Amino acid sequence: MVGEAQVWEALEEIPDPEIPVVSLVDLGVIRSVDVSNGHVRIELTPTFLGCPALEFMKRAIEEKVPGAEVAVIIDDSWSTDKITPAGREKLRAAGFAPPAPRLVQLQSQVHKCPYCGSTETRLENIFGPTPCRSLRYCESCRQPFEQFKTI
Repeated sequence: MVGEAQVWEALEEIPDPEIPVVSLVDLGVIRSVDVSNGHVRIELTPTFLGCPALEFMKRAIEEKVPGAEVAVIIDDSWSTDKITPAGREKLRAAGFAPPAPRLVQLQSQVHKCPYCGSTETRLENIFGPTPCRSLRYCESCRQPFEQFKTI
C-alpha cells in the first residue's frame, strides 16, 4: 500500500523535461495527489496548453508511480506564482532568473541577475529557447542569462 507522502516524494524526483534542475513538484505543475482504496490519482496542470513536454511528463509520472491515473487539468491555468521557493532557488543557482511574482512584475528593476544579484539588467530578446523563457543581459557583471517569464 502506497501513501500520499510516498507519491509526493516520488514526484519530487521527476525533473522538468525542459529545465531539469527543477522537479515537476518544484515547478508547481503537480496540482494534487489523491490516494484512496489503493488507487492513486495525480492531477497535472501544464505550464501552457501547447506544452510540447506534456506527454513526456505524463509518461515520467506513470513510470515513477506505476498504476497511477494521471489527469491533465486544463480548466485551471498554471502560473509562475506556483513555482515553489525551493524551485526558485534551484533556478537561480542554475543561472536562470526566477520569475517575479505577477504583481511585482509591473515594477521596474525587478529582474535580478542570477550571477551577481544586480537589478541593472535589460531585456535582450523576449523570445528565448522555449516559450517560457526570455534572454536578458546584466549591465553589472556583463553576463547574459535566461529569465523565466512571469505567466
